[in-house]
Amino acid sequence: MTKLNELKRHLKRGEVYRRTDLTQWSKSVDRHLDALVEDGTFQKLSQGLYYYPKESVFGTTPPEEDALVRSFLKDDRFLLTSPNAYNSLGLGTTQLYNTRTVYNHKRHGEFKLGNRKFLFCIKPHFPKKMTQEFLLVDLVNNLNKLAEDQEEVWKKLPTKIRSMDVKKLKASVKEYGTVRTKKLLLPLVNQSETQHHVH
Repeated sequence: MTKLNELKRHLKRGEVYRRTDLTQWSKSVDRHLDALVEDGTFQKLSQGLYYYPKESVFGTTPPEEDALVRSFLKDDRFLLTSPNAYNSLGLGTTQLYNTRTVYNHKRHGEFKLGNRKFLFCIKPHFPKKMTQEFLLVDLVNNLNKLAEDQEEVWKKLPTKIRSMDVKKLKASVKEYGTVRTKKLLLPLVNQSETQHHVH
């Protein structure tokens, strides 16, 4: 069995590999990588990042975004989101965006992985999973960068806040909001909390 075939035995379809991942199985990594890309086993995603495509009836499937980002960062602590997620809040945001945002602790800037663009933002705090509360705070954090009708969003915000879990929202504002977001949102949240107690 050739060294290359031996290396292939360790590889799993649908996985994203860094060059360094292969050093445990190969003494001539670069030569083997070239061969793997040439024979179509690997797709090169970016410098030092490769994907072993999964086969489906429709041909090969692209890597999962999570797997891509995890390999790129060498870290599990990240939150993948997109400004399109804001549209689910029902606050009048309607634009569709082509970027994926990755909140993480390591990398900052725009990176192309495969044929997809990711905007990496270093943030000290973000939740493990996307929540409605975090999404709302995130929207206000980024509102002035978005191509949305801001007045429309502000008009709908008080009603939206009243429909949410005020305690959770308040905690999210305090933990994830920028200084400006806290200034703008906390009064609305507090107001909603007081009305809650009155009724």
